[in-house]
Amino acid sequence: MKLWQLIIWFSILILVSCKQEEPNKDKHKKLSKQLIKESMIKTNQHLLKSEDRSIRDFIARYQYNMKETGSGLFYEIYKKGRGAQSHKGDVAEINFSVRLLNGQMVYRSDEEGIKEFEIGKGGVESGLEEGILLLHVGDHARFIIPSHLAFGLLGDLDKIPEKATLVYDIELINLKI
Repeated sequence: MKLWQLIIWFSILILVSCKQEEPNKDKHKKLSKQLIKESMIKTNQHLLKSEDRSIRDFIARYQYNMKETGSGLFYEIYKKGRGAQSHKGDVAEINFSVRLLNGQMVYRSDEEGIKEFEIGKGGVESGLEEGILLLHVGDHARFIIPSHLAFGLLGDLDKIPEKATLVYDIELINLKI
């Protein structure tokens, strides 16, 4: 066998053996990613169950008569108004107080002023937007907003800590259509 044939034969042998190792590496990477994904899913499920338990304990302690939406928002309209129903695109004006499940007051309109926002545009917690759509002008309501519908893992980087459940007490005072 000539030298150049030997070099080609040896090169082919190296290429074939390298290609055989690559599927094992890919298989290992896929398995690792899958295990990490499953672990994260289980952790998130545990955190959601724990938060849900805390919310339900809170509701029972205060004997609130709340309903739950499909997203996990809890709400109670405890005083009915007589005004117009809110819709996406309306600008809502609310008096509000926000506290944590431990009772700590974090924000309220007495100090912050009336909150005004366009419904459906964002800029406020998604749970607040969802809850506002259940109200008429003049309604007084209580919302318990789980962290995934509030400020999530980071909090608001001010007064609301990470993974915080919020308790809103609001009055829808006006809608600008």
